[in-house]
Amino acid sequence: MNIYSSRPVVLCLSGHDPSGGAGLQADIEALLAQGCHAAPAVTALTVQDTVNVSDFRVLDREWVLAQANAVLADSTVRAIKLGMLGSLEMVDTVVSILQAHPHIPVVCDPVLRAGGGGRLGKDEVGYAIREKLLPLATVATPNLPEARILAELPEGSADDCARKLLAHGQHVLITGGHGDEAEIHNRFYGRDGLRQVSTCQRLPGSYHGSGCTLASALAGRLALGEGLESAVRSALDYTWRTLRDAEQLGKGQYVPRRLPLDYCS
Repeated sequence: MNIYSSRPVVLCLSGHDPSGGAGLQADIEALLAQGCHAAPAVTALTVQDTVNVSDFRVLDREWVLAQANAVLADSTVRAIKLGMLGSLEMVDTVVSILQAHPHIPVVCDPVLRAGGGGRLGKDEVGYAIREKLLPLATVATPNLPEARILAELPEGSADDCARKLLAHGQHVLITGGHGDEAEIHNRFYGRDGLRQVSTCQRLPGSYHGSGCTLASALAGRLALGEGLESAVRSALDYTWRTLRDAEQLGKGQYVPRRLPLDYCS
């Protein structure tokens, strides 16, 4: 019999990426690395590799509700991580789940584009996420291009986007790395006036699944009871290390190494 305390359970409502670089596999690995247990509920199936996405299919509302409710009825869920939703109906489905469990911390990763640029939902999905999900989320974690879609500011700065998004949500972490700056700037904002900027070394290459990795690590830190500001720092540090150690497993982007080589030894 296991004499150790049970790991915190994190419910992940995300899409499946068959390359294993992003989506639910990224969620599972990042949460394992935090010492948490991932409970993956599939919201969508995708056809993608490390180069780009070519197609996707969003699951029926009833299937997603059944998956999530089975986990929530069986386990004490300590955090919820949202990834690819892909449709307006799926946004509404997730809203109903969150409204039924308002005490659980929520990390919303607004997945609207694949790393290679392919679309994973129409732009109105971004509007629905902003209007309906951000008010229910503890923190949203868009990169700057996603923040611009959510805020409907095509050329907006991170500060501009944050001001608009904080009219709907409590906290937003806007990640950098999509320009040509020598250092990556990640900006964390709160409706209460909080504004923190952290920098890290730019690494060569581009990466598949970095956003999923960050959001899942953050959900894991919250599930462990870490305060939000500290959890953001922990998740950013962890994500940078996974990118530093990333592998080129296919013909496209590098895949973050979320678990140490000796994890199962």
